[in-house]
Amino acid sequence: MTEDTIATLPRPALVSIRHAKREDLPDLIEMISLLAAHHGDASAMTADILRRDLFGATPWITGLVADGGETLLGYALLVPMYRANEGRRGMDLHHLFVRDGHRGHGIGQHLVNRARDVARQAGCSYLSVGAATGNFKAHRFYEQMDFTARPVTGMRFLQALA
Repeated sequence: MTEDTIATLPRPALVSIRHAKREDLPDLIEMISLLAAHHGDASAMTADILRRDLFGATPWITGLVADGGETLLGYALLVPMYRANEGRRGMDLHHLFVRDGHRGHGIGQHLVNRARDVARQAGCSYLSVGAATGNFKAHRFYEQMDFTARPVTGMRFLQALA
């Protein structure tokens, strides 16, 4: 089934955007897997890894969820960034996901707005997000949310440490 043929489900009467809790781990892992599959990737996420990174002694990421009451409808993950030459803190909106059937109800917009609030409260002066080159729907969404496209100016390199 393509995105265009997925039926839109009724929007729950109340959707709250809140920080992720430990009991959200199964739903978060499922949605992370769905997003990976959407991009043609496999997910290696486990409850232990996500628990460590969200709730461990040194939390590495911030998780936000869209809670529809009966189930989680979407999530966002934020990762700290830093521009040393400018002395500016930022946050990367690393993941933004809304379940099939619930897109178009404003849930993604609410997640982005809450991500902005979280970043501001952490002393950040910018929020960054990436989208695949051909993902024009995401490009339009972020532009409508007042993000400014920035050109890719170089290569990123990776070295495994373990």
